[in-house]
Amino acid sequence: MKDNLQLRDGKVILSEEPLVLETPLENLGEFITPTKLFYVRNHFPIPTIDKSKWRLRIEGEVDKPFEINFDELTRLESREIPVTLECAGNGRRFLEPKVKGVQWNIGGVSNAAWTGVPLATLLDRAGLKSSAIEIILEGTDHGLLDDPKAPRGEINFARSIPIKKVRDVVLAYQMNGVDLPPEHGFPVRAIVPGWYAVASVKWLQRIIATDKPFNGYYQTLDYSFWKREGDHARLTALSDIQIKAVITSPAEGETVAANSNLRVRGAAWTGHDEIIKVEVSSDNGSNWKEARLMGESKPNAWRLWEFNWQAPAKAGQATLIARATDSAGHTQPTTRDADRGSYMINHLAPIQVDVR
Repeated sequence: MKDNLQLRDGKVILSEEPLVLETPLENLGEFITPTKLFYVRNHFPIPTIDKSKWRLRIEGEVDKPFEINFDELTRLESREIPVTLECAGNGRRFLEPKVKGVQWNIGGVSNAAWTGVPLATLLDRAGLKSSAIEIILEGTDHGLLDDPKAPRGEINFARSIPIKKVRDVVLAYQMNGVDLPPEHGFPVRAIVPGWYAVASVKWLQRIIATDKPFNGYYQTLDYSFWKREGDHARLTALSDIQIKAVITSPAEGETVAANSNLRVRGAAWTGHDEIIKVEVSSDNGSNWKEARLMGESKPNAWRLWEFNWQAPAKAGQATLIARATDSAGHTQPTTRDADRGSYMINHLAPIQVDVR
């Protein structure tokens, strides 16, 4: 990160309205990201919600539609889970040629402990019909879109998940042990583990079971990519987080002493599998050495790692690269898949440091 970037609460301002804040990589060195340092991605103005008047409606393909208020929701059995959220466009500023969209560096990712009620608890109470194939999560946030392909007039932010994903989802009302801040979805947001954060809809107001595929703007025209099947490609909504490792220290362009011993640190994450290995190259990918994984592996949360590196004895530039492998055998690709457009950016990202 450059020193001349504007900051708010220690985060880089990428947009004022809607509010988009990126976490500097040097602040991503702990397993749990402090709430004030957690990145922010909003699409519309942050709604002002009175918790005492807030209601969540469960409707659609259910036997018993109902509404629930905040006090009723928080009295239900809850669970706390650490989940890493990543913006689907994280790393976009490194794409060549340049593309439209928020120009994230690599700090559109953070990890928090989320407390809430399983989505399945409410759907079980409503009596989910066998005809339901998807669950639409609709937020209170709304606005106009500057896109000729978008619907005319205001729309609410909404995404859907398939029925098979329901049991993973938590309706969170706390983040790192306290009520959600407004910018993170107060009073209640969805947390969809293992998926890009676009699915973790904030400021929830409706949960709709549907017997048809949801074709909303943020499900089709935006936050989608071309998935190839033989000679054909079909537009597909983003879902699973792709495997990625990043170097949080040293920073890009940092100066290190020649012949010094340096601890290279970072984080690695994947969708639903387990990070089992992180490797580091200091010769632009010709050779790789295994890093040490830190802490215990936890589902849907990143794994921190470190690597002891001896800087070259001669002054100049050195290139460091990290790559991760997960339990399903996925390893970060060397090159970019162009069919992913401006999303799902997980190819190897070298950093350069100055050796003096």
